[in-house]
Amino acid sequence: MAFVKAAWRILVAVKDGLVLLLLLLFFGLLYAALSWSPKPARAVSSGALLLKLEGTIVEQPAEVDPFALLSGSGPQMREYRLSDIVAALDAAKDDAKVKAVVLNLDGFMGGGQVALSRVGEALDAVKAAKKPVFAYATLYSDEGYQLAAHASESWVDPLGGVAIMGRGGSGLYYKGLIDKLGINTHVYRVGTYKSFVEPFTRSEQSPEARQANQALADALWQQWQDDVMKARPSAKLAAYARNPVEAATAAGGNLAKAALTAGLVDKLGDEAAFGERVAKIAGEPSDERTGDFATIDLQSYIKAHRPPNEGQIGILTVAGSIVDGEAGPGSAAGDTISDLLYKALAEKELKALVVRVDSPGGSVMASEKIRTAILQAKAKGLPVVVSMGNVAASGGYWVSTPANVIFAEPDTITGSIGVFGILPSFEGTLAKMGITTDGVRTTPLSGQPDLAGGTTPEFDRIMQMGVEDIYSRFVGLVAKARGKSPQQIDAIAQGRVWDGGTARQIGLIDRFGGLDEAVAEAAKLAKIDPKTARAYRIEKEPDKFIEFLQSMTEREDEDADAPRDMLSRQAMVQRQWAMQAIADVRAMIGGAGVRADCLECRSYGAPRPVTAADERGLMGLLAALWRG
Repeated sequence: MAFVKAAWRILVAVKDGLVLLLLLLFFGLLYAALSWSPKPARAVSSGALLLKLEGTIVEQPAEVDPFALLSGSGPQMREYRLSDIVAALDAAKDDAKVKAVVLNLDGFMGGGQVALSRVGEALDAVKAAKKPVFAYATLYSDEGYQLAAHASESWVDPLGGVAIMGRGGSGLYYKGLIDKLGINTHVYRVGTYKSFVEPFTRSEQSPEARQANQALADALWQQWQDDVMKARPSAKLAAYARNPVEAATAAGGNLAKAALTAGLVDKLGDEAAFGERVAKIAGEPSDERTGDFATIDLQSYIKAHRPPNEGQIGILTVAGSIVDGEAGPGSAAGDTISDLLYKALAEKELKALVVRVDSPGGSVMASEKIRTAILQAKAKGLPVVVSMGNVAASGGYWVSTPANVIFAEPDTITGSIGVFGILPSFEGTLAKMGITTDGVRTTPLSGQPDLAGGTTPEFDRIMQMGVEDIYSRFVGLVAKARGKSPQQIDAIAQGRVWDGGTARQIGLIDRFGGLDEAVAEAAKLAKIDPKTARAYRIEKEPDKFIEFLQSMTEREDEDADAPRDMLSRQAMVQRQWAMQAIADVRAMIGGAGVRADCLECRSYGAPRPVTAADERGLMGLLAALWRG
């Protein structure tokens, strides 16, 4: 009987495998049939370039698992590449076919202040070219409003409004739960301000962490206000944000009217009225549906205006968490990024290298592997310029140390020069269940780290010394790169996170500027005219089959609306951040043991896309905690 059951399981597995193979073959053939055409590509029609941003703006979108797409468990929101959005807007300002640019921000989830400021600059350039920019949302949050402030005309639904939240919020602290479960948390760290370990060792922020976090939040909040007020100087932003209850009360509880009175928006109207307004400029749609207007598809426009990837200035992107091994785009895997750079150095005639960093750090080993590859480029005579995006902290700063020049923006988050390791052991948990451990040893390190029986003092001391040694190396790398003594760097290190403006004052960066300025500087250092310099992106070529599957699923989800009212929208945002926190904890426990990481930096960007598998994992964890 057992043999029959085993044989049956094998037959079922073979059947499932064949079905999956046939599905992949079918979609592959369908893609090939749809891709092949003897006709020339259809010209883009005229109208409004529609930026319906259903997700987040990122430095480098993550590669989606094709099996997740086929099974319907892929990400629930999209990721848009920052450079694609900027390139499309730059092309639109001089394109006679583009009559206007329209921002539909109902599903927009953010992208970090640096990225949004850069998009804002591109929108300003469109307006300077005498083309209108229209923005619409049912409810504007901070991220969406930072873009809408740059519009020529901002609309909000009469049932919506503008909800300015500001920077800051609460975090989770697990010390009470850890004590309840009897878990012993072994923490090895260097850095007074390396606060990520505090949720495992404390029930609230330390005074040092509170001071640093408040200073960072205040600086970013001021820079956000400065950006918005520069774009919309007539708005009564400060009073509205400082006392939203008073503003809402004066408008009879109507948030939309309160925003209009404060000058935050120009018009109240639903999506149909907004569409009719845009149609007067962009033209009527071919289907003549009420509230629609002639549109130019963003993805098609991006493809038509994406610059060729052929140039002398290499751009190496380090985006996402820095992890060991190999991984696809959107994750800074040490082996993958270093191999890509070595390949480019061997096959391309590069004259300079720009390293674009948008990472909170991660594995020390992976960070060093990437740094070593960058040093190889420098050894070949290539000048190296670092361009920091939203965040370049901890390991993100580690990989920046070989640079000749470091560019950042005032609201870049950087620093966090510190190292930590964390290791749980469960001897207390097992003891509560009546389980103990015993054994023999030949050295103080036999069987270490013993997650069931606990660690020895000798193991703990060696781990702490190892972390201290890595911290000393980190400080030494920064000191050499910045032309300062280790003592001077240690005084501004200790794991503290800095905004870009302060980082420039204390010497952690050289100049303010974005990727364009970094490329121009790299060209100058390579003795190339910046006007003729062209970029070559050093990254994995996108998988055509995955692109096809994504385009198919996007079409299916076109009519799926994101939550629009304040309660449901904020609930969705908080759920995404909760799953981000769970993913971070899992990565910390299951990933590299010693880390140069700044997980608190993530809360100033945008949450990563959430999949159905993530939600199942979160529900499973909550159920386990409830039972425990």
